[in-house]
This record gives sequence, structure tokens and C-alpha cells, in this order.
Amino acid sequence: MKTIYLAAATLAAAPALADNHEDRTGWPESFTVGTASQGGTYFAYGSGWANLVAEELGLTGGGEVTGGPMQNMALVHTGDAAFGMTTMGPARESIDGTNPIAPGLQMTNACAMFPMYQTPFSVTALSSSGIESISDIPEGARIGFGPAGSTSDTYFPRMMEELGVDFERRNGGWSDLGGQLQDGLLDVIAFAAGVPVPAVSQLEVQTDVNIIEFTEEEQQKIMDAFPVSAFDITANTYSTLEEDARSVSMWNFAIANCDLPESFVNAVVDVVMSDNERMMNIHRAARSTLPENWDKNAGVLPWHPGAAKWFIENAGADIPDDQIHGN
Repeated sequence: MKTIYLAAATLAAAPALADNHEDRTGWPESFTVGTASQGGTYFAYGSGWANLVAEELGLTGGGEVTGGPMQNMALVHTGDAAFGMTTMGPARESIDGTNPIAPGLQMTNACAMFPMYQTPFSVTALSSSGIESISDIPEGARIGFGPAGSTSDTYFPRMMEELGVDFERRNGGWSDLGGQLQDGLLDVIAFAAGVPVPAVSQLEVQTDVNIIEFTEEEQQKIMDAFPVSAFDITANTYSTLEEDARSVSMWNFAIANCDLPESFVNAVVDVVMSDNERMMNIHRAARSTLPENWDKNAGVLPWHPGAAKWFIENAGADIPDDQIHGN
């Protein structure tokens, strides 16, 4: 069953910002934003900006509980949801036609709208294991990759294979896998999640751990093979770290159905991107929801014309015409 959380506002009572967008030809009276399950960052962040947009533009809109990035690509592509949120990996797979929800369907009608935040990939082992680098991971190591079907479970095993690591794949909740590592049932845990990962922070309190960074060569190899960007886990993230740890991260982007009116999407982007402090009040992850991060799309998703217009005019974005939908 779909669960939709709506915020309603009348046009007459809409704030002044709505008056800046007088051309409302073709605008919908309501909209939904595909998020993920309740209790996660996607749901809180997505419902928050949906409600903000609804209030500012005098529309009815809200966040919808979904299965996450892959399903959001499908919902937005078909128009069942006006907006959604996805990570670059699922976005690329969906455009290539390998989204497991609809194999063979190239979901090219979901367009980039604005950058959200990063999901870093991090590796942890017990200090007693002697594993201090990726190359130290022994053959047949038992590695926990997080919940089955998650972004972590989808991409981290492939990354390890790319780096030549031989392993046994294990799945589970983050806290459960952290406990298994401490009990010696796992050799390594490899999570794609916001840092600090609570399970790793808890481990630090109870035992000595190694936060394992990638070498420059390993980092580049992963970036060449997957839709990820360079990322540093800062030294103040974990008490174990004495200096920044080299890693990679996968960007999350808000997406829009490509057929939505240019002026509508432009107005939505303006609401979200023009006041970062307001977004930070919705969720701390929004500290990366900044205009200069427009380039983190890296050509994976076609840009919605309304969004491209906003970033070109307000962020000096250099978006090639062939990366803008309809051009």
C-alpha cells in the first residue's frame, strides 16, 4: 500500500516566492516525491523538501513511501510520480535498461533535477585481524555488505571484485553485522551509508578497529568502473582515524519526470536550492545540497530543461546541450 504524506497550501496564501513564477501553464495541482521506507534518510529528506515546495508554490504535494532508488526511477519514468530520488548507480542501470523492476526498459524519461548528498563507501575490520588495507583481505574472507538489495549490497561486492578481492558474501542489518564482526563471524564489514556508520562507532567503543582506506590507485580504478566520486572520510568522523581516509561516494540526485513543464521544475529547483539553511533544517544531509554540486550528475542522467536553466543561470553550470532532455 502506498503511503503519501501531503502538505497543502492555497494559492492565495502562498508565500511571495510563488509570485515569481507567473507562468503556470501545464502545472499540476498536486505532486508526489518517491522516497524510500520510513525511518531512513530518503524518507525524511524527501518528505521535507516536498512539503517545502508545496508550501512555497501553493500546491498540494508530499513524500511517498517506495522501495527506494530503483523503484523511484521507474515511478518517475512512467509519470506515476512527478519527482523522486535516486543514486547514480541505480540511475545508470535504469537508463541502460537493467533495472530489475523492468528489465529491458530504458528509463530515459527520468531527468536530473538537483544534487542531494553523498553516500560514502567505507570498510572496517578488527585491529586484531591484521587487515590494514584492501590488499590485506585474505582469500575467502567473510565480508558483510549490509541489507540484501541495498545500494551497498548492489555495488560494494562488485567493487571488491574489481579490486581482485576473493570473498564470501554476507548480508544483514548494520548493527547485526557489526556484532558478527566483533564475534569473529565476519572478517570485514563494507557499508555504503552515511558516516559515521552507527555500527562502526559502536564497535570503536567496544574494541579496536581499523578503518581501511583505498590507495590512490584503488580509488581511481573504482571511479573508472562505477558511477562514484572521490571522497575523504574526515579524521574527526571516527575516534580511530588519525587522518582523513581515502574513499569513494555515490551521489544522490532528485529526479523529475522529463515531460513536466519547464517553468514548474525551474520553480521547484529554485525553492530547494536558493536557501540551504532551510534545507539543513529539514535534514543535516542537505549540507551537500549546494548549487556547485550540479556537476556530480557526471552525464549519467539527462537534465530536465527547467533544472538545467536554473543551474546555468544561478550556478554558472556548463551543461552541454546534448545532456539536456529534448535537445
